[in-house]
Amino acid sequence: METKYIDITLNEKGEIPKLNEIIAQIPSNTILHKKITGIGATYSELKAQRNSIIVEPNVPVIIGKCNDSKHKKDNLFGVYEGVYTKNIVNFIEKNRKKHFKILTTPESFRKVKEAFEELDIDIYSNCFLLFDESHKIVKDVDYRADITLPLDDFFEFNNKALVSATPIEFSDPRFDKQQFQILEIRAKGFEYKKDINIYWTNNVLQMVKELLPKVNSEGHLFFFVNSTDIIYSLMQQLDILNESTVFCAPKSVDKLKERKFKKAYSIWKEFEISRYNFLTSRFFNAFDIELEEQPEIFIISDVYVAEHSMIDPFTDTIQIAGRFRNGVSSINHICNTNQNLPKRSKREIRWTVRAFEHVYMTMRKYYNVATNRAIRDALSAIMNTLPFKSMLDKEGNKNWFAIDNYIDEAKLKGYYHDKEALLDAYRDTEMFYVLPHFITYKLGDYDRLKIESKSKSIKERRAIIVSQLEDLEGDVTSLAIEYKRILIEADAFIVEAYDTLGKDKIEELNYSQPRIREAMIIKRFKENSKGTEVIELIKNSFKVGRKYRISEIKDEIKRIYKLCNVHPPKAVTSDTINEYFNYDPAYIKKSRALLLTSEKF
Repeated sequence: METKYIDITLNEKGEIPKLNEIIAQIPSNTILHKKITGIGATYSELKAQRNSIIVEPNVPVIIGKCNDSKHKKDNLFGVYEGVYTKNIVNFIEKNRKKHFKILTTPESFRKVKEAFEELDIDIYSNCFLLFDESHKIVKDVDYRADITLPLDDFFEFNNKALVSATPIEFSDPRFDKQQFQILEIRAKGFEYKKDINIYWTNNVLQMVKELLPKVNSEGHLFFFVNSTDIIYSLMQQLDILNESTVFCAPKSVDKLKERKFKKAYSIWKEFEISRYNFLTSRFFNAFDIELEEQPEIFIISDVYVAEHSMIDPFTDTIQIAGRFRNGVSSINHICNTNQNLPKRSKREIRWTVRAFEHVYMTMRKYYNVATNRAIRDALSAIMNTLPFKSMLDKEGNKNWFAIDNYIDEAKLKGYYHDKEALLDAYRDTEMFYVLPHFITYKLGDYDRLKIESKSKSIKERRAIIVSQLEDLEGDVTSLAIEYKRILIEADAFIVEAYDTLGKDKIEELNYSQPRIREAMIIKRFKENSKGTEVIELIKNSFKVGRKYRISEIKDEIKRIYKLCNVHPPKAVTSDTINEYFNYDPAYIKKSRALLLTSEKF
């Protein structure tokens, strides 16, 4: 595709001009790279003297535009879930004599098309189709397959364009066949780059805790975090649940309400903002936040807790910084990285996709010539598990946007492989002055992840906790105290055991919980007898609901008495257990035994 440039300068007021002051209207068969957020590309189309259908990535953008006083006379109509074909039909019928603007989500475009068919109006020749924030087609297609639904129709329109401040290269050959051009807007003679603080750390939560008290602003703070779990954890750990508002997707609103958090909304409500405001990716793009103040914004990425919290410097961060129409006081990205994430060049990623395709197509050839149904079923099952399967559409054709998504996601993972890769990515955007800060703590996010791992056995997790407690030994800082609290929440027993016995004794007992508990009781008894140690040891050795042979009972009670240096007034027999438990006679493989039915203490 050919690239053309439009250089813009500041207007007489020293402001960046709006797009409709630069060009009369967006030309057809164009991918508009506006580069500077807030330049008013959507605004330009809403004011253009033609019928327009504008595809917006998310509902809040549509509602925001339709409610904007600047567009009261622009004849706008929003289409999303809950708006039906008959509503669109009624709108078009009432406005046939003037230009109308229909804003729709990709998933609801079908209803718009049906409305035109019902009215027998050729949608392709009567409307200009604009796909706003076009990078979202690639960004979201992996979890939102229907975002590409309007694309087949898109190429049928006589007049059409895509726009984004942060475009992603499209590989779909239809753009070349229809001779699309890239129209890039460039700033000339003025500074548009913004400072960004990159706080790389191995402990994201602690970094946030230390930064917040240093914030000078007494106004509203905005946090952009693409993970509801991280958001809730931050609010909880920072003790700001009562001072926070969350703007997120409807399902996430329900999830937060299940946790008794009420101030969560799927639609932007300025009157509901709090001191601390958290926004997920639903609110990263095309959405205007107009405040009198210039707030400080924080972007949070914790790749250990949620890999999808990775923020793309080339798209997400630029879009986030552009949401505030009156500017911001500071932009701060707090993040960690993980060297287990693959780091590959774009060429290597493309070769991987070709390999995926080759393997899949080879299997399909075997499938097509298979003479046995069982073999065909087996090959079909195998093909459904292959990576390239997710890069096909419902008809089995190559989905170019899914391929672009794989490439884009692979590049993003590479940025978060290490801190230098992430910093280089930010520099390569040419949109930021990068101010790096490296803060390392004794224990961090990866250490926390290890104790939460479900793949490890209890013994393995306890060994990790003991090792971490050793690292914290003698450290009385607030961070160490806080981390020990996390360890107690993870496994209070092993933390207590460490405090009582120490690492060497726990390892000597091979992390056996009964043996460790017994050792703890005996140690306490020797240090400061409280008279209940015998009972505790007997309860540790015997459990209600289990059977024990007569001989086992007698030997174990004698062992416990000896450990505690107790000399009973009468000889120990199996019936001595009656002092501690109620029981019923029983048998174990024809040997006499007792079934313990309840405790007496």
